[in-house]
Amino acid sequence: MDNNSSVEGEEEREKGRKQGKERERNVREAICHKKLLLPVRYLFTISQFHVKKKKLLNSRSQKPHIVCVPFPAQGHVNPFMQLSKLLLCTGFHITFVNTEFNHKRLVRSLGQDFVKGQPSFQFETIPDGLPPSNKDATQSIAALLDTTRKHCYEPLKELVKRLNASLEVPLVSSIIYDGLMGFAGKVARDLNIDEQQFWTASACGLMGYLQFDEIVDKGIIPFQDESFTTNGSLDTNLDWISGMKNMRIRDLPSFVRTTTLDETNFICFGLEAKTCMRSSSIIINTIQELESEVLKALMAQNPNIYNIGPLQLLGRHFPEKDNGFKASGSNLWKNDSKCMEWLDQWSPSSVIYVNYGSITVMSEHHLKEFAWGLANSNLPFLWIKRPDLVIDESKPLPQDFLDEVKDRGYITSWCHQEKVLCHPSIGVFLTHCGWNSTLEGICGGVPMIGWPFFAEQQTNCRYISTTWEIGMDVQDDVKREEVTTLVKEMLKGEKGKKIRQKCVEWKKKVIEATDSGGSSYNDFYRLVKEVLHKDAV
Repeated sequence: MDNNSSVEGEEEREKGRKQGKERERNVREAICHKKLLLPVRYLFTISQFHVKKKKLLNSRSQKPHIVCVPFPAQGHVNPFMQLSKLLLCTGFHITFVNTEFNHKRLVRSLGQDFVKGQPSFQFETIPDGLPPSNKDATQSIAALLDTTRKHCYEPLKELVKRLNASLEVPLVSSIIYDGLMGFAGKVARDLNIDEQQFWTASACGLMGYLQFDEIVDKGIIPFQDESFTTNGSLDTNLDWISGMKNMRIRDLPSFVRTTTLDETNFICFGLEAKTCMRSSSIIINTIQELESEVLKALMAQNPNIYNIGPLQLLGRHFPEKDNGFKASGSNLWKNDSKCMEWLDQWSPSSVIYVNYGSITVMSEHHLKEFAWGLANSNLPFLWIKRPDLVIDESKPLPQDFLDEVKDRGYITSWCHQEKVLCHPSIGVFLTHCGWNSTLEGICGGVPMIGWPFFAEQQTNCRYISTTWEIGMDVQDDVKREEVTTLVKEMLKGEKGKKIRQKCVEWKKKVIEATDSGGSSYNDFYRLVKEVLHKDAV
């Protein structure tokens, strides 16, 4: 056969295929408009189509399907991942929604295989509305609050609609979204899907945010000028907050320290806290016994609160939770595993652990004060110093400091904190008082020295030192002498011994809360049965 004949033959076949598709389309249109009495062969073909479609629909998994939407910061992603794994073990299909920026960071930190997911656990992404960036650091919280609120509703809605149109995953039965991602609740309501809020911070922090309107109405803020930081205004006692005692202005979330009421953080955190309290169900990573008074006050406003923390302890009932996942969890930075070996050389309760979390930034001056405070203690320390810890990117630590501590100091950029705090050599935790760090310190039975940076960290710090009596705090304008005095007192002083005993007591209480029949254990299963899907367990 010559080339011309071959081309002509292919053209005929293509023409035949087009005519076939056109006849099929005409038949479908005729059926829709009831204009055609069909030949038997068409009826048979259409009958086969409907049988096949019914089989596909019937084969679609009937598992309850939860879409999880964390706020795109490390301290929010971690508890969401912990909760998602437990729900996976309890019979749910999970879609975990990261921003495109954080998805790339997870790939860099944990590898491409991590984000491939599993048969009943998949990762999806939405844009965050910020300009593209490859920076390996936490984005501006204020910018994220603004852009996610303005730009993430439509991408998330389209994602959920796509999931529901796919026969490869179950229909979405619920959306669990972060307390700072209110747009996700609107997506759920608009698509007639159940929604629950997961407040990943403390209950005392939530109550602190709920006071924003009240302190404005009382004329306490905005402050007239910046002198409020030094003239004693921050020590004003607040005796009217339900469920919270011994509170001062300085103990409320940091956004009250303002001379204007149009700051993004002040507006958004206050607004989202009020939105959270209107949710049909609120999940909090806390313990009834730890925050009993403030939880009682919150439940007077919304009784549908489920206290299921600490999630890392609740997870011991699900030994299979990490199957298919990396043991390093959901860290956006690469862990340094060698620090655990370094800790092995030290005696019990002798090492200072220093970590200011994933967001805290400080001046180079304060960095040096902390550094020399540690050096002058002559005690061993493990210091987690992120590359972006210092404002405007710091110079290296002074060489004379590094020479001084070379035999007793280990400085690295990130670690598996939960494991570190459970290591017997750790004697005190110098922390920013973020809620995940606070819970991990309590679970490890480790005394804390607090230097809060922003948001509800100030409130957590007050509870650590005053309500739970498991720590002390550093002045805002930190001095090296104070750091040296505090770490020595915690490790070797009488007050440190009393605090350590309190830590032992609270560790026992949170373990009991997550034991079978404990308050957090019961609330988790009540959440699963009453709210998410009664037959999942």
